[in-house]
Amino acid sequence: MKSYNEVKKLLSKDDVIVCDTTLRDGEQTAGIVFSNLEKYRIAQLLDDAGVQQIESGIPTMGADEKVAVKHIAHMGLNASILGWNRADIHDIETSIDCDVDSVAISMSASDIHIQHKLKKDRQWVLDKVTEAVEFAKEHGLYVSCNGEDASRADMDFLIQFVNTAKEAGADRFRYCDTIGREIPSNCYERIRKIKEATGMEVEMHTHNDFGMATANCIAGVQAGARFLSTTVMGIGERSGNAPLEEAVMTCQLLLDKKTGIEPLKLKTLAEFVSCASGRVITPGKPFLGSNCFAHEAGIHADGIIKDAHNYEPYDPDIMGLERKIVIGKHSGSHTLVNDLAKRGITLDKEESATLLEMVRKAAVGLHRSISSDELYGLYKDMKSGQDPFEDSN
Repeated sequence: MKSYNEVKKLLSKDDVIVCDTTLRDGEQTAGIVFSNLEKYRIAQLLDDAGVQQIESGIPTMGADEKVAVKHIAHMGLNASILGWNRADIHDIETSIDCDVDSVAISMSASDIHIQHKLKKDRQWVLDKVTEAVEFAKEHGLYVSCNGEDASRADMDFLIQFVNTAKEAGADRFRYCDTIGREIPSNCYERIRKIKEATGMEVEMHTHNDFGMATANCIAGVQAGARFLSTTVMGIGERSGNAPLEEAVMTCQLLLDKKTGIEPLKLKTLAEFVSCASGRVITPGKPFLGSNCFAHEAGIHADGIIKDAHNYEPYDPDIMGLERKIVIGKHSGSHTLVNDLAKRGITLDKEESATLLEMVRKAAVGLHRSISSDELYGLYKDMKSGQDPFEDSN
């Protein structure tokens, strides 16, 4: 267990800090259950990748959950280990029992939740926040105070909520777009106002119900938020959370922010989480998918052959990915010429045009792209005057 000062130092050394919640919000995905051994491996891989804080679970659930959180807290990881809690003294006591060094204390911030879920009033909310945060601070814990449904909260009350948490000793405020209804421009303005009115450190916890989790996360960072709440591959309730790999790499590559994350470690991490969760890494998944650097369209492939910067936003080596020039229906003659040149074969203009037509018919007939070996086979067919797909539609 790290001391409070050790946690503060750890969470201040980079421009952007990741508090990954794969083991908490990620596991709350309908149908996902991690074994404790899988949790320990995920925690280790998160730590290996440089994640500064790991939200390890909900200790008050008891049983295996509490065992897992306590085990992770004693794994000797570089990361800070955080337990999630309601604004409830008993919850926080169970986190303390697990020897975590940090806690998230969550309380509803919107009138919708206060009136229809809690059936209380705003003052009750503020009193519970004060009580819970002060209790955690008395026990030497680093505290993230979470405003659940913050994106739908009245702005004046939200600022009062944040100031109340700050006065009680909270170290940061987690802005939760709980049902994913935020839009980036509005998100930017709200985070800017919170920062200006309170001076509090802000963490972005965004959901993907409208496909804007990463965009809202980044909008918050641009407005002054320094903490990212993410999950590997974006797993999470309903449509998921802001994906770790997308949020981090956007901060690094587009905002030039120091994140402390080692990009080459993210693919191994994602592959394990994919296996443990049963969620496939789709071919087009940003920063992880097999198609991130696959090029088929003739104009694109030609541009890549000439200079990869023409059609690639970053170097595939950063993520341990590979560039692929795919041969298929949309290929151009330059792709065929370049591929066969590797076999010492030179095509003239007429041959390349004839072979391109054969390739396109083959791709349509097979309903897929074709391999380099299949291209070579078509080349030999062409030289012998044959076309196996001549009558295909």
